[in-house]
Amino acid sequence: MLEQVKAVIFDLDGTLVDSMWVWKEIDIEFLAPFGIEVPDNLQKEIEGKSFTETAEYFKEVFQIPMSIEEMKNVWNQMAYEKYSSVVPLKDGVYEFLRYLKENKIPAGIATSNSRELLLAVLEGLGVEGYFQVLCTGCEVGRGKPFPDVYLKVAKELQVDPKDCLVFEDLPAGLLAGKAAGMKTCAVKDEFSKGMIVEKKQLADYYIESYDDILTRNYEVLT
Repeated sequence: MLEQVKAVIFDLDGTLVDSMWVWKEIDIEFLAPFGIEVPDNLQKEIEGKSFTETAEYFKEVFQIPMSIEEMKNVWNQMAYEKYSSVVPLKDGVYEFLRYLKENKIPAGIATSNSRELLLAVLEGLGVEGYFQVLCTGCEVGRGKPFPDVYLKVAKELQVDPKDCLVFEDLPAGLLAGKAAGMKTCAVKDEFSKGMIVEKKQLADYYIESYDDILTRNYEVLT
């Protein structure tokens, strides 16, 4: 999987950290005061959207009487404690990050989440030093499945997109990586277990844990 790879780029939620459950709780808690139940298709509708795009979606679809910035601030406040002290790394991530560092393979993060929560979780877990570039969807204007966030990370890492390997847990993210011309690896996550067939159709590789990479126990899909 790592042959000829000159940089590795990770999505954050559901890929590097086990955090998708946080947003399910926040959606319920945030919409309840407005008398709105969380629609069954909400996560699929906002999949890959940047933090700002998600707030715009909530305002338009649910008619939330708050500004975009107010919603983003509320979500950051609701999630901050969990991201800074509760959300864990996915299995095998730490060992894989150490392997990349020891082998001088640079790493970046391309996330749809906010920079505030990205920094909170990296600092809380003590792994911020393993990443050379951090970028959010809000900082490039368009979220996934557009490739913008991945292309920006590759550019800042000074690595050709074709020499990058992307790790993602959702179809929109895998589409973004492919659109950027990068190799992609789908990561198992409980939240997206119903999308496993779609994920495997889009990815070059599939792992259940990052331990699979170093033990060469991953699935080759193409």
